[in-house]
Amino acid sequence: MIVVTTPTGNIGRHVVRHRLAAGEALRLIVRDPSKLPHDVREQVEVVEGSHGDAAVVDRALRGADAVFWLCPPTPSPTPAAATVDFARPGAEAMRRHGVRHIVAATTLGRDTPWQERAGNATGSIQMVDLLRTTGAAVRGLALPAFMENALRQAPAIRQGKMFGPIAPDKKLPHTASRDTGAAAAGLLSDRSWSGQEDVPVLGPEELSYTDLAAIISEVTGREVRYERQTYEAYKEAAIGYGLTDAFAQGFVDMLRAKEEGMDNVAPRATAIIGATSFRQWVEEELQPALAD
Repeated sequence: MIVVTTPTGNIGRHVVRHRLAAGEALRLIVRDPSKLPHDVREQVEVVEGSHGDAAVVDRALRGADAVFWLCPPTPSPTPAAATVDFARPGAEAMRRHGVRHIVAATTLGRDTPWQERAGNATGSIQMVDLLRTTGAAVRGLALPAFMENALRQAPAIRQGKMFGPIAPDKKLPHTASRDTGAAAAGLLSDRSWSGQEDVPVLGPEELSYTDLAAIISEVTGREVRYERQTYEAYKEAAIGYGLTDAFAQGFVDMLRAKEEGMDNVAPRATAIIGATSFRQWVEEELQPALAD
């Protein structure tokens, strides 16, 4: 039995589809079961509630062999509250029920100079450290920025702009959620692995934000330019969206670490390289969203 968290999210839904196609028995933890596609709902066990709730995860993890774990992107007082504190009941339940394999979504940055000063990325790494204390075999899928982040800027893109604090010419890896889901599903399929380590999941190329804007322009026929913000302006905007000062600062610290090179040190030779290029992602996901 595999337990999947966030089964209606950008990554979790791909994990579910891959493992159902292989005939795997799944148990899904979901806040709102009505958001599950009808065909999925008919093939799985459902535990309703939050996987940050001790009673919910205790019920869901009974008899489980493996877990896909992802902390939801919920605004919290601090980065640690969003990751480590959220995952604590789950880690205790995994230990109590003897879960043997854990695949967890995390960030790049482990064993780098930025590990302890990368804000939200640091919190995510510490969350995987907590899961490691369960004694299970653990694979942290270490992720860069998601291609899907561009969807958040759809209103600005329609006006010909993209915004961010990272230098426009800084080349960085990006990954598609579908490829992360496929990577997680693959690890859950063949559970012959042991030990505890992080595995980077990277896209096929490194691109700057100027490159991303150029690709969007070429694919969509809309001229889009990347405009750099100050980190102070970025933080003010994040607070304006309802984030606490500490959580907004966590994003600032994470993006500074990325700009300084945190995401560039992951060795591609040992990473899982996703098949989806940014151009393909724009064609298949961003362009239709801009037309809505």
